[in-house]
Amino acid sequence: MKKIKVTQVKSTIDRPERQKRTMEALGLKKMNASVEMEATPQILGMVNKVNHLIRVEEVK
Repeated sequence: MKKIKVTQVKSTIDRPERQKRTMEALGLKKMNASVEMEATPQILGMVNKVNHLIRVEEVK
């Protein structure tokens, strides 16, 4: 399974509660915070929901 690196680039202030909780579920709590994780269908679904707040890179 491939890995992805997810970095928060925008704030969750003034965002719906659902998006805030999705960001927390991804492990992102602060600006410019990054996490590496497996690219499972569940993770990719969460990434799609908040793609306007994050940057996604493939890790080799």
